[in-house]
Amino acid sequence: MGKTKLFFGPNHPGMHGNFSVHMYVEGDVVKKARPVPGFLHRGFEKLMERRYWYSNISLIPRICVPEPDINEICYAIAIEKIAKVKVPERAQWIRMIVLELARIANHIWTVGGIGGPLGLYTASYWGVADRDRILDIFEALCGARVYHMYIIPGGVRKNMTPKIEDMIWKTLDYIESRLPDYENLVFKNRIVHSRLRGRLILTREQAMEMGVTGVGLRATGVEYDIRKVDPYLFYDRVEFEVPTATDGDAFSRVYLKFKEIPQSIKIIRQALEKMPQVDRVNVPIGRGNGLRRIVPKGMAYVHVESTRGEYGFFVVSDGKNKPYRVAVRGASYPQGLYGIEKYLPGTRIEDVPIWLATMDVCAPEIDR
Repeated sequence: MGKTKLFFGPNHPGMHGNFSVHMYVEGDVVKKARPVPGFLHRGFEKLMERRYWYSNISLIPRICVPEPDINEICYAIAIEKIAKVKVPERAQWIRMIVLELARIANHIWTVGGIGGPLGLYTASYWGVADRDRILDIFEALCGARVYHMYIIPGGVRKNMTPKIEDMIWKTLDYIESRLPDYENLVFKNRIVHSRLRGRLILTREQAMEMGVTGVGLRATGVEYDIRKVDPYLFYDRVEFEVPTATDGDAFSRVYLKFKEIPQSIKIIRQALEKMPQVDRVNVPIGRGNGLRRIVPKGMAYVHVESTRGEYGFFVVSDGKNKPYRVAVRGASYPQGLYGIEKYLPGTRIEDVPIWLATMDVCAPEIDR
């Protein structure tokens, strides 16, 4: 039987973003896979060097559409480290709340979204609808549902009102009440077990060799989470657990995301109780006016725990009003490039979208 070349993406329901995988198949089995990034035509890192420090705030969320806030927090903390600025305590708590809300929204979307390639469309509809409740909070907080531009160097753009706090409490109660429904629909479903259990296994050695972090690594039993091993913001002041598994398969990766939702709810509730009720939520950075502020000379690397693993920004300032260099460590870069080439051969065609979904391959992190 001869090989046939198939194109998976960039326009395909199972493809996440502007990305493509060229597959060479014999029958239903993938013999060779080649990731093809480059459809985004952005070049985020180079663009940042040509824009003012504060102008970049509207650019960086676009590096990851499902979870844009991690870009804002990495960029902001890096500049604060270089400028040696202390951020108001309330702003730090609000940042944690925003990051964990974004984590829940992403995880719900993923858990529901896995229904797409498996034909379990009820889960997809549920995921979109429940995620929308969190986007309502973001809209009330900053006027934007997806690209928030809310976390800025020096703090957050504006304060969180008591009405929004009440909205968050009610939404958390609602999401928590929905978790048993997701458990029954998705994780006790025969189709999900037959398609994900024991499939697309990534061992601990393979994950560590590639540099995979997040649930890809935690599904192999390694309890590695930046919020624990190198706490930022006030993660060292709240109690939460890091779920792990040992099978390393597609089912474990999705199930861990589901298990992380109640932990994020727990973190947000503690943050709401602990944050002080004060008005000030930001401080100025560097010198200058408006967007043309000047950041002192220096460099900093900041990493956080995204829904896909370790996510980082390396920022260099030469003392001018634009960054000298910004480099981004995309969390899904290893599994999105090396993983596809090395581990998709030998799998079946229908497993390809499951790899992309459970490994959270985010194309802009590769196109950066």
